[in-house]
Amino acid sequence: MTAPQKRTGPKPATPERLEKAALAYLERFATSCAHLRRVLMRRVERSVQLHGTDRAAGVIVVDKLIERYKRAGLLDDRRFAEGRVASLRRRGGSARQIRARLAAKGVAAPVVEAALAGHADEGGRATSEDDLAAAIAFARRRRIGPFRLDAARDASRERDLAALGRAGFGYELARRVIEAESVEELEDGAG
Repeated sequence: MTAPQKRTGPKPATPERLEKAALAYLERFATSCAHLRRVLMRRVERSVQLHGTDRAAGVIVVDKLIERYKRAGLLDDRRFAEGRVASLRRRGGSARQIRARLAAKGVAAPVVEAALAGHADEGGRATSEDDLAAAIAFARRRRIGPFRLDAARDASRERDLAALGRAGFGYELARRVIEAESVEELEDGAG
């Protein structure tokens, strides 16, 4: 019988290990520069606490890695923001929700606004068709409004309005979606 293996903590954050971790993260996830910095700095902080490594040296390594990946095109906040905007719009995300999620990932506000402008009219505002399509996608995914069974629609009206409101949609748009008689009526208005 073999002795159980002793678990060891994370290894010290050397430049090679940080680079390997960064590349592994970038292979799995699209991310912003600020979020990758956060991920790598967590490793550096853990290494400082457990192994007494130099925090300043870790910061320098992380900064150099991020600059190198930006030059190589592996990290691009603009491209990341555009992809997330398109994805979140398809899932039914409101402009307010999209701004909040991208800000949480560390994407600068001007980059977020530029990405949203790709889904906007000439005035720089999200078109009502985009918002309506996103609200319809949200309602379909959550099975609310016209996507709910007829027996439960009236009893759930306020709850459905609140769900759309929490998702960042305005009251008028939420009311329009919830009060639509049928899915066809909604989709005719969106198309």
